[in-house]
This record gives sequence, C-alpha cells and structure tokens, in this order.
Amino acid sequence: MTITDTPVADTGSAAATPPPARARGRVLRHLRANPLGMLGAALLLIVIVIGVLAPLLAPYAPAEVHFATPFQKPGTVGFALGTDDLGRDILSRVLYGTRASLEVGVLAVLCAVLIGVPLGLLAGYWRALDMLLSRIGDVLLAFPFVIIAVGLTAIYGAGLGEAAIALGIAQVPVMMRVVRAETLRLKETDFVLAARTMNVSWWRILGEHILPNSLAPIIVQATVIMPTAVLGEAILSFLGLGIKPPAPSLGIMLSDAQQYLLRTPWPGIFPGVALLLICLGFNLFGDALRDALDPKTSR
Repeated sequence: MTITDTPVADTGSAAATPPPARARGRVLRHLRANPLGMLGAALLLIVIVIGVLAPLLAPYAPAEVHFATPFQKPGTVGFALGTDDLGRDILSRVLYGTRASLEVGVLAVLCAVLIGVPLGLLAGYWRALDMLLSRIGDVLLAFPFVIIAVGLTAIYGAGLGEAAIALGIAQVPVMMRVVRAETLRLKETDFVLAARTMNVSWWRILGEHILPNSLAPIIVQATVIMPTAVLGEAILSFLGLGIKPPAPSLGIMLSDAQQYLLRTPWPGIFPGVALLLICLGFNLFGDALRDALDPKTSR
C-alpha cells in the first residue's frame, strides 16, 4: 500500500470555503462578538497611531525646555497637558515616550520569538535536548524577569536597544516552554507520524508541519510579552538602567515626577495613564485573541 497526498482534494467539497479562510472568519467573528476584545483593539489602534505619528502630533520636541514656564497646569495655552519642572511639554514627552515603549516592546517580542521558538521546537522534538534546555529554562524562570533584565542591562549598559534585548532574553524561557508544549502535542499527531513514515527530514517536519500549527499560541504569547516588556522598560528607565535621558521615556517621566507628586501631580499622572492604557489594550486584546484561536472556546 502506498501513501498518497491526494485524499483531501477528492473530498467532493470544492465549493466549501478553504480551511484557512474558515479559520480566519471564525477568529474575526469571535473577536467582534467580544466587547472587551474590541475595546482592547481600539486602545491598541490609538496607541499605535500615537506612536507612529508622534513626530507629527507633538507640538514641541520632547527635550525642548521652557525655563520661564515650569509646572504649568493642564489646559494652559500652548501646553495641553502642562509642563514639568524644566518647562518641557508633557504632551510631547508622553507621545514620544509611548513611541519608545512600543519600540522596546516590539524588539523584545522579536528577540523572545527568534530565540525561544527554535529552542522550544528542538526541546519538544528531541528528547536528548529536552532535559538540558528545560532545566536551563526552569533555572531562569526561578528569577523574576525584572531581576534578569536588570542584571543584563547592568552588564551591557543602558539604552533602548540594550533594554529591549535584556527584556526579550528574560522572556525566552516562557516562550520556549509554550512552543515546547505545542511541539510535544503535535509530534504525536497523525500528519506528523505520516511524515515520519515517508522519511521526511526532521527540520522539514518542524518547519512545515509543527511550526505552522503552533502559530496560534506563539501569537497569543507575544501579546502577553508585549505589555510585560513595556512595563519592564518603564521599570528599567525608572531605575536609570533603561533609555538614557534626555530621550523621552514614560519610566523616566515617572522618575522625574516622583519628588513633585504632592505639589504638582500631573507630570506623573499622564505617563502613568499612558502605561495603563498600553498594557490594558494588549491584555484585553490578548485575552480575546486567545479565546478566538482556541477551538474549544469558540463553539
């Protein structure tokens, strides 16, 4: 008996919608039916637009000082959200700080995906590597991600790129465990076993069969890493280990405003609200996306 790859084409359902299109339609319907997910998507859209168009939306350069007008209240002519202790426009700094937070988050997600996904695939497919990689991951998971990020930035220095790489590396063990679990499940499925019987190479099995079917949990985990990295960047910048002044950062704004909170709270309130909205948007959208991509919850 020979194994052929034609039965799917002969099912007699040519008029049916292709499986990928059906899956996309199901996900979109589930997202539209989730009000919190739509709220998260709206918040993310606003945040992304603000980050991309920050140079056009900001009325001043983020480091431009106005020594004659420090601590201006919100609503003052020329300063919609007021000014800080150096007379810098808070609105401009919040816009640019949001842009920096998104840049760090995206770079951290890319770092976690590029390192964690291959390690998770190898750990799940090869028993010999599983013990070694899993134990290393367990050791790293024993420490809070902020501790790992602080240690890495202390070694390699402060800066936007350094903070993003440190936060991404700190999230590698989590991404690796997610991909490893999916690989362990998928490698026992019929289509992977059939590929093995046809002597398909292991790297083709991982790249053409297991990885495409693991994209859903990878995407969901990326939406979890993104707000974690944004908060991590704010913490590192607050401690002086993240983005270097005078570059704008929401964490730096919070650090500068802490000594004036009782006198003039708005320099600390607005960057805090920006952080809240960024993380809330990603968390709401991530939860809705997880439910939409899980067939068990989308009946």
